[in-house]
Amino acid sequence: MKLLKSFESLCLFILSFCLLTGCGDSGGSDQPDLGTVTGVVTMDGQPLSNVMVSFTPENGRPSIARTDESGNYELGYLAEAKGAVIGKHTVSITTPQENPTPPGQVYKDPIPAKYNSKTTLTADVKAGANTFDFQLESK
Repeated sequence: MKLLKSFESLCLFILSFCLLTGCGDSGGSDQPDLGTVTGVVTMDGQPLSNVMVSFTPENGRPSIARTDESGNYELGYLAEAKGAVIGKHTVSITTPQENPTPPGQVYKDPIPAKYNSKTTLTADVKAGANTFDFQLESK
């Protein structure tokens, strides 16, 4: 019985500690420094709407955006944080697949592979505002 009481006390202490340390502003953040990133994506001089733009840093989580009808995008890092990690990135631009690919077939993105699966695009994000426009060519 005494062992059970000690175990309950230990569990209560651990739970209290976890709740207390999780509350309030600790003054620090695990989020890295970000630079805001906007731009326009075109193909053969025409705006590319509804495509995904992904910036993948050398270390850390990627940032993504979807272009609007004019080809404009603004990267998001997390739900409430805009931008991308400061530093060098590999950039990928893809068309979202609306329907599953039928069995035995392979999805072919209408955007050439040199901009997505075999991307040659890069960007160096700096602190502050960054603008990266991508003029893609279909051939």
